[in-house]
Order: sequence, then C-alpha cells, then structure tokens
Amino acid sequence: MEIAIIIVFILSYLFITLEHSMNINKAATALVTGVLCWTLYVVSSSNTHIISEQLTEHLGEIAGIIFFLMGAMTIVELIDAHDGFEVITNAITTTSKRKLIWIICFLTFFLSAVLDNLTTIIVMVSLLRKLISDRNDRILFIGMVVIAANAGGAWSPIGDVTTTMLWIGGQITTKNIIINLIIPSLVCLIVPLFVISRIFFLRRANKHCIFK
Repeated sequence: MEIAIIIVFILSYLFITLEHSMNINKAATALVTGVLCWTLYVVSSSNTHIISEQLTEHLGEIAGIIFFLMGAMTIVELIDAHDGFEVITNAITTTSKRKLIWIICFLTFFLSAVLDNLTTIIVMVSLLRKLISDRNDRILFIGMVVIAANAGGAWSPIGDVTTTMLWIGGQITTKNIIINLIIPSLVCLIVPLFVISRIFFLRRANKHCIFK
C-alpha cells in the first residue's frame, strides 16, 4: 500500500507541474491527492485510533495555516483600503527596474525578519501590483520577493515558523542565529538579484538595438 501511495503522490506532483499544459487546477489536484493518499492509508491500516490522532493533528495544522492566511489577507486588505501602501509607493521614485528590484528585495529581506515571511510576501505582492504594470516583469519581481522573504526569515528567530518554534523551544538564541545566518542569507538574496538585474539589463539593451 505504501507503494500505491507513493505512485499516487508522484503522479499528482506531475499533474501539478504540468498545470498550464494540461489545464488542470493544481489546487484541485492537491486536494484530490490528499484525499486519495489518506484513503489508501486508512484502508491499509488496522489501528483506527492512531489514524484518528494523526488525521486530527494534520487537519489542525492545515486549519492553522488557513486561519493564518485569512488573518494576513485581512490585514493586507485593511492597509490597502486605508491607502497604507501609498506611503511606500510614494517614497519609491526610481523608474529603473534594476534599481527598483534591489529596493523591493532588500525591503522584503528586512521586513521578513520582523514579520512572518508569508505575511511579508502577501504584502509585497500587493505592493507590486501597484508598482509594476507589465505582467512578465511582475512575475520576475514576485519570484525575487519570495526568495528575499525566505532568505530574510531565515536569520531571524521570528521571521519563519521553523525558527520561531526552535527559538521558543530553546534550541537557538537570537544572537547566535543572527550572527551565523545573516551572511548566508544575504548571499542567497544577492546572487539571484545579480541574475535578475542582468536580465533587465539585457532586455533594455535589446530594446535600444531594436530602436536603432
């Protein structure tokens, strides 16, 4: 039965990766995958008590994530409704996309260290919708925001759920995690930033060549 669960997971993951070509929503695929895997697990096990405890635990974790997202999105919508993002958008005056992506990513990097990285991503994506009109450029910006938020959350005890749990449990201290991870986190941010900056540079150079 374990082999059957693995096969279902692999096939479902394949469907998720081929979402655009197969026109099947990945959220629906993920839900069906979860139901099938749990059904196979329940059928193959004879200990209903353990299954009940495990299912309750996993459903509790999923519910926690959903409630967290609902709260985060409520905060974002409240800020947006009261024009809270205009404070940031008005402060950003550069028209260069290369400069803008550096500003956005470093803002995300340090904001994620103070807030949860998922909340930071939601806030910054909402901000990018107001700053970047071109869809292809916005996708590149959003990709870098995800990288910056995860890199920023790694070096702070309150920037990521995992580090927060370790910090509460006493496995890590604030001073040590900042000292040991700030440099690796910056490297994880700066290296892809150089790559994306190069892409914007080449795009701009190609446009100039076309006009000439």
